[in-house]
Amino acid sequence: MIHLTRLNGKKFLLNALFIETVESFPDTTITLTNGNKFVVKESEEEVLERMNHFYQKVNLFGLPHVGEKDDEE
Repeated sequence: MIHLTRLNGKKFLLNALFIETVESFPDTTITLTNGNKFVVKESEEEVLERMNHFYQKVNLFGLPHVGEKDDEE
């Protein structure tokens, strides 16, 4: 689950496994696999970072460091 904020300031948790698309219209709109849409305050980049963190946490791809920047760069 990832923490997000609706435009009215209300915080909620969203299951990142059901996210199909993340777009900016200019507000960030998340579309789920069931067609439901959520408009959130976070930017596309913030949502992507939270999704990647969630995927790493649950080891979804079997790669513990997917999306992380290399410390030596």
